[in-house]
Amino acid sequence: MRKLLCTLALTTLAAPLHADGHVDADTVAKIEAFLASIECQMDPDDIEVEDDGYDLDDVICKGGNQFDIKLDSDLKEVSRRAE
Repeated sequence: MRKLLCTLALTTLAAPLHADGHVDADTVAKIEAFLASIECQMDPDDIEVEDDGYDLDDVICKGGNQFDIKLDSDLKEVSRRAE
């Protein structure tokens, strides 16, 4: 029983990358704040969880440009591709 509780606690405290593909509300808020800082926005439903971070699809930035942006698990931008 103790082992089960420890496993459950570690799973709960793990990084916000969930196997079911959903991103927790705190992480969504941080991603939205990052996007606002670079004058961009997107539908939070277009945030995809990847093994090493997040893929942000259909990000619209100031001027109307659209990008796919990849973030690492620390929410740092690692790539940006124009669509």
